[in-house]
Amino acid sequence: MEDDVDMARADEAVTDLDDMKKRLKEMEDEAAALREMQAKVEKEMGSVQDPVTAGAAQANREEVDSRSVFVGNVDYSCTPEEVQQHFQSCGTVNRVTIRTNKFGQPKGYAYVEFLETEAVQEALLLNESELHGRQLKVSAKRTNVPGMKQFRPRRPNPYLGYPSRTPYVAPNPYLYSPYGFGKVPRFRMPTRYSPYF
Repeated sequence: MEDDVDMARADEAVTDLDDMKKRLKEMEDEAAALREMQAKVEKEMGSVQDPVTAGAAQANREEVDSRSVFVGNVDYSCTPEEVQQHFQSCGTVNRVTIRTNKFGQPKGYAYVEFLETEAVQEALLLNESELHGRQLKVSAKRTNVPGMKQFRPRRPNPYLGYPSRTPYVAPNPYLYSPYGFGKVPRFRMPTRYSPYF
């Protein structure tokens, strides 16, 4: 009888061991798939970080920007098709991009990309033309250079006074009291709470 119980336990141990081996195999397959995906992403990221490729991408971006114009004061109800029709007289329009905020509402400006560089000069002549009753501002698109953002320091608020770097420390009334005996001095509280001086 005891031999039967030991055999049943041994069978359970074997099935548990098989289940564990299956799970281990699945985990190894999943890890291999993750490594493969990681290598693919690193390869793509590495190609972007490659200076030769980055230089070519920058040159391509400059070439596209030389064929594009910035259109400001675009009506919020205006569609890309209407902007394309407005600039169709300048040349063949490749793409119209109306920028939107994170809620999908238009920001009021657009970019128009042409197939020919000469079309940009024609489009600049449409500056101050009207679309949906609004006067458009048309200018050549500039190329953003990464890392060249102008640093503008934070302007101090003139109503708060000058920020101090040292914490406000109330004078100790026990060392010297100009108020005389029996009077409690009033301490002036700092004008602004600043926990990190």
